[in-house]
Amino acid sequence: MTERKSRVAALPGGPAGLSGDPFAGERFIHVVGKRKQSEPGDLPPAATREAMTSLLQYATRAPKGVFVYRSHEEANRDRDKWTVEAMLAIER
Repeated sequence: MTERKSRVAALPGGPAGLSGDPFAGERFIHVVGKRKQSEPGDLPPAATREAMTSLLQYATRAPKGVFVYRSHEEANRDRDKWTVEAMLAIER
């Protein structure tokens, strides 16, 4: 355990150069990108909300429930049928 700490301390910037996530308690040596974390309670931007709403419109066309099949072929047949039905519904 001591060896690991010494390797981190030898990095440029040392332990003071490390950044972290205060919510998860994680520490990062390198941070890539410029994305900023929003404050808790802030609403996401309108573009993000629109993207989330569009993802909610996705439908699998597979019926809900638990299915028990006797073979993989039988399960694959149903999955293929539902996939084709979804493709046809999108084309219409």
